[in-house]
Amino acid sequence: MILAVLFANSEGNILIERFNGVPAEERLHWRSFLVKLGADNLRGTKNEELLVACHKSVYIVYTVLGDVSIFAVGKDEYDELALAEVIFVITSAVKDICGKSPTERLFLDKYGRICLCLDEIVWKGYLENTDKDRIKRLVRLKPPTEF
Repeated sequence: MILAVLFANSEGNILIERFNGVPAEERLHWRSFLVKLGADNLRGTKNEELLVACHKSVYIVYTVLGDVSIFAVGKDEYDELALAEVIFVITSAVKDICGKSPTERLFLDKYGRICLCLDEIVWKGYLENTDKDRIKRLVRLKPPTEF
């Protein structure tokens, strides 16, 4: 299961978070842990360079895209390889929406579409859609048969 997908800015503020199967009392711990992990390790990394960590028997794959850090946390069948695919699909969708690697301002300007894409990619803790064209069609909020 994909336990969490988080987006944070360079100061460590959470821009978007999606938790699945994580109790409310543990979410604060995960937020602070992931932000600290990013602050310690993402400085100086290239865009879309994947980093991997393991914490409490779960896997964490994270990267930076423009001014935004992206974290994916998973357990069981979502090991580091599966989470790398999740991150790849998410970064591709964000770049398509923003037209390039996003600044924080551009990311926030496109916040609604990014949230829609994220909901189409990860649904209830599972990777739902990986095809870029299908995600674009679903985000347009029209039935897929109209195209």
